[in-house]
Amino acid sequence: MSYSDIGMDQHSRPDQRHYFFAGGGTGGHIYPALAVAEQIHKQSPDDSILFFCSCREIDARILSASEYEFLPLPAVGLSKSPKQILQFCLQFVKSYYFVKHVLLPYRENSVVIGTGGFVSGPVAYAAKALKIPIYMINVDTVPGKANRVLGRLAKKVFVQFDQSRPFFPKNEVEVVGCPLRSDFENPSPDRAVSDLGLDPDKKVLLVTGASSGAANINHAMISILDDLAEFADQWQVVHLTGMLHIDQVQEAVKGLAITYHAVDYYDDMASLLAAADVVVGRAGAVSIAEFAAAGKPAICLPYPYHKDKHQYKNAQVLVDAGAAVIVDDNIESPSQTAQDLLTALKELMGNESKRTAMAACARDIGTTTAAERILDSVIC
Repeated sequence: MSYSDIGMDQHSRPDQRHYFFAGGGTGGHIYPALAVAEQIHKQSPDDSILFFCSCREIDARILSASEYEFLPLPAVGLSKSPKQILQFCLQFVKSYYFVKHVLLPYRENSVVIGTGGFVSGPVAYAAKALKIPIYMINVDTVPGKANRVLGRLAKKVFVQFDQSRPFFPKNEVEVVGCPLRSDFENPSPDRAVSDLGLDPDKKVLLVTGASSGAANINHAMISILDDLAEFADQWQVVHLTGMLHIDQVQEAVKGLAITYHAVDYYDDMASLLAAADVVVGRAGAVSIAEFAAAGKPAICLPYPYHKDKHQYKNAQVLVDAGAAVIVDDNIESPSQTAQDLLTALKELMGNESKRTAMAACARDIGTTTAAERILDSVIC
């Protein structure tokens, strides 16, 4: 593969800078990188930007909508299965040498910015071998294992929460918030209303499972559909189901009293959140940063399968600020999850003063300046 094939100029100017981002597998690893890339392009449009991502479909879907080149790597996550451990090692080595080959011509005037996950590993180690400066962006309260390991290679680690500092005891750490795309500075709720055919005279309940959807949230919503009928005159629902679950949800919501828009994915979350009055979702680090920046009262159902329960800790930041409530995604009793979600929804949808107070608390802790602060600190 030639470098022209990946959209990078082999004959770049001596003063041209090269920014390589590493992360993928979920939107939570890609969107913060995109936010920083936007700032780079805004300040230095002639500098080059390249993303190393995973081979998952969501990565291509998100990055294809951007203006930046990206290279999927065959790297895979680590598990306890001997067969998968071998696969992890083989793909790590394969990705490492490929990345090293890509980085080699640009090592004199470049940086690598990792956002976490298994894709960051081979990129960070290739950069280390070439003595390219490495920076890490960690937006979860509790860093994942990959970030804790790779943080040791980083010149500096940028975090969303002060609570993350102890996990990087040997690093220079700067608390900047979560990098959000520039859309959050000037969202356009009218665009979301137009795109999705919403009724501008009705309030919007936004249900989201983040970039890939959340089956448990989808099932909980489906089971309480009839109970939302009492809100039909004043409310409508926008439900981002994820690509795998759209058909199931669309079938379930036929003939409802309340207007229900089931959509697999929507790329302008800033505008959609601006149009929303209440949001229900997971508590990924990017999601809660977006809820706060948009100033929206939230019902968080943290992902229950992580051993470290880091999404609960993410959500607790909003709860402590008065901007959210937590509903436990009870995997032993989905019916209890649905009932608890319904109770929380009724309390918020039927209480405007509570929504207003929670929205104000969210705005107090929200920020849209993290990407600029990161770029100011990155030395290339």
